[in-house]
Amino acid sequence: MTQAEIKLCSLLLQEHFGEIVEKIGVHLIRTGSQPLRVIAHDTGTSLDQVKKALCVLIQHNLVMYQVHKRGVVEYEAQCSRVLRMLRYPRYIYTAKTLYSDTGELIVEELLLNGKMTMSAVVKKVADRLTETMEDGKTMDYAEVSNTFVRLADTHFVQRCPWVPATENSDPGPPPPAPILVISEKDMYLVPKLSLIGKGKRRRSSDEDAAGEPKAKRPKHSTDNKEPIPDDGIYWQANLDRFHQHFRDQAIVSAVANRMDQTSSEIVRTMLRMSEITTPSAAPFTQPLSSNEIFRSLPVGYNISKQVLDQYLTLLADDPLEFVGKSGDSGGGMYVINLHKALGSLATATLESVVQERFGSRCARIFRLVLQKKHLEQKQVEDFAMIPAKEAKDMLYKMLSGNFISLQEIPKTPDHAPSRTFYLYTVNILSAARMLLHRCYKSIANLIERRQFETKENKRLLEKSQRVEAIIASMQATGAEEAQLQEIEEMITAPERQQLETLKRNVNKLDASEIQVDETIFLLESYIESTMKRQ
Repeated sequence: MTQAEIKLCSLLLQEHFGEIVEKIGVHLIRTGSQPLRVIAHDTGTSLDQVKKALCVLIQHNLVMYQVHKRGVVEYEAQCSRVLRMLRYPRYIYTAKTLYSDTGELIVEELLLNGKMTMSAVVKKVADRLTETMEDGKTMDYAEVSNTFVRLADTHFVQRCPWVPATENSDPGPPPPAPILVISEKDMYLVPKLSLIGKGKRRRSSDEDAAGEPKAKRPKHSTDNKEPIPDDGIYWQANLDRFHQHFRDQAIVSAVANRMDQTSSEIVRTMLRMSEITTPSAAPFTQPLSSNEIFRSLPVGYNISKQVLDQYLTLLADDPLEFVGKSGDSGGGMYVINLHKALGSLATATLESVVQERFGSRCARIFRLVLQKKHLEQKQVEDFAMIPAKEAKDMLYKMLSGNFISLQEIPKTPDHAPSRTFYLYTVNILSAARMLLHRCYKSIANLIERRQFETKENKRLLEKSQRVEAIIASMQATGAEEAQLQEIEEMITAPERQQLETLKRNVNKLDASEIQVDETIFLLESYIESTMKRQ
């Protein structure tokens, strides 16, 4: 756990949950698993506040607990899960792209609340969608429920582990903490709910309908509440499935850039066919026959079986080896080599960073060392056709930046420099880890800069919000244009310009965060895939 990761976790926890939760979360990240009273003592926080903070962290899957043999419950932070909060906007946007506004709001609610029952999600989303609709239109619960089922079918949402029902015959004392279990076949099993109703607006005409204020009317609904049909069945967003989708999109995009749109569409079809059958950590997709791929191509994609076979052969013969041939049955069996694809994407990212940081000639040397595996300095000069002095300078720059490494091969046991080969090589895994660490530092700096910009202009932002609230309330009461103009003039021209500059800067910082996170995702996926193969 590096200092850059701890700092980034601290900033994310503070931004999402506040100071107390951040204090407890960072303490657990630094110290590892600890029992409740030790956490309270070490952080100097009251037991009640620690309990509430842990509840929030457990609700959002940021802390796990386990019972030890002595009966002590220890809590452990999930640092990788905290860092996933960076990607929340991307998860939500993906759901919107695949399942429209309804899917977007379902995933957003699950991410905001950590865990929710299906009925609660459906009602909340229906209400939110109804508020954005024109007067007289409402969102049906059934429509939202159908989108939720589709998300579960494609594994974008999954059930949370639950406490199994135990028989009352057990006379022993209850365990110090519940043991949560779930079987794989139940993970995406949607309960059969008959949710009948429509979304409600927050500013509903309660007073108009009843003729009296809401507070004065008797509460009928709370006395005879019906039991919730899916009580105890909680759902959460399946982040691994989103990561699988991001990885697939990156592979499709890489194939489109290297070859053409038709090749990328064939690869996309293969990945879509393997979505549910291939585990997210698998190095290869399941083998698919040429005939199956042909039948699964999108409707209206007019290519013949012969052309498809030619494309598949081209993809299989490509040096990058994104697609591999695993057999000849069914017109030829093909797989996508996910590990090699991630390796190629990570290498391309490293090459791009070297080019941007050190220039095109350094990038040429980097690619050369990458291709030849091991080279002496004289060989680098000759192959790259760069003068000795410049080549030496560039090699040392990349060596000091940990993009390339130096390997010593002594001829004699005394390691005398005159009798030792010095070979330059690229350790992609090591370089990827170094770049990942720098990406974490960059994101932390971007977040701090955004917070600083917002803090510096806090008074102006508050004034702008007050003016907007006044204008909105006056528009609702039917105020004249002249009155609205007068309120708008409360913010002077220089202040408007300052607000525009702030908005532009914050947007740039947000966009930069998302771009850096895309690099983080590729590097993390490659490192994870490599570690599982070792």
